[in-house]
Amino acid sequence: MDNLNQLLSFSSLVQEDLSNVENRLRNSVKADFPALESALELIFKSGGKRIRPTMILLAGRMINAPHEKLVTLATAIEMLHTATLVHDDLIDNAILRRGSPTLNTHWSPGATVLTGDLVFACSARLAAEIDCIPAMKLFSQTLIDIVNGELNQMFESRYRPNREAYFRRIFAKTASMFQTGTVSASLITADDPQVKKAMSDYGYNVGIAFQIIDDILDFTGEQTTVGKPVASDLRQGLVTLPALIYLEEHPDQPDFTDLQHCENGQANEIINHLVEDIRASNAIQKAHAQACEYVENGLKSLDIFPDSPEKRAMQELASYIVERNF
Repeated sequence: MDNLNQLLSFSSLVQEDLSNVENRLRNSVKADFPALESALELIFKSGGKRIRPTMILLAGRMINAPHEKLVTLATAIEMLHTATLVHDDLIDNAILRRGSPTLNTHWSPGATVLTGDLVFACSARLAAEIDCIPAMKLFSQTLIDIVNGELNQMFESRYRPNREAYFRRIFAKTASMFQTGTVSASLITADDPQVKKAMSDYGYNVGIAFQIIDDILDFTGEQTTVGKPVASDLRQGLVTLPALIYLEEHPDQPDFTDLQHCENGQANEIINHLVEDIRASNAIQKAHAQACEYVENGLKSLDIFPDSPEKRAMQELASYIVERNF
């Protein structure tokens, strides 16, 4: 199992199941030739801490979900997430993912797209193996939300701050998968509206917080740590929460005004200066405080469940979301 998972105490309860997820990820996508096998190995090797399957496994165990279906669900959601990364890296022309070269640095755009499509298809097949129609419908809707979110992002006006659009975008990009995972864990367990709502609220709030923290790290981290250029979203014209907060407090900021009207080749120097200003302001702290509010709301949703090791681990996971590298 990935050594990173061993550092996270909340993962210990589901360590064996996470190993099973890892094995299923690698065995559920069949490679018909060596180059594809190498590509798939590259994709799954850069999997990170497996927060999504950990959350799903903990939630499912807390509510006594069927074990085999739960492991399959966790694998399907993580595979869906992995497929989105393949396409995201190509769309963003990213050369690094968590410090490692992306697939599109090795393969043509066409081959990269098709590899991502293959992983998408295999994630859908796994979702079907759960044999739960409501969960399958939710999985399909999540894929629709993700793709619509990416398309909206591509056609949004560059460098246009908009809170509503931001939260809509990060739900589609990130929180939708968190929410789908926890809700589906309840759907394969029993038809209990109260449990379903609690799982929905937990997944949604923790997922939103997760992406806010990612957006903070995009400003505060270094390329060697976050595995991509600092302020990469802003360099693509996307205004995330730290920049939104800063611009709300500095509406006449000249760098941002210049950025909206400059040519692409002139943007880097302006962005570098803007990043320094955002780092020096209180925007990072205010964005972090908002992420903490979402986590608190997620934790409140667990109040309906009795104390258990899994519940405590889910509380630890939520707290970790807003503490990582901050």
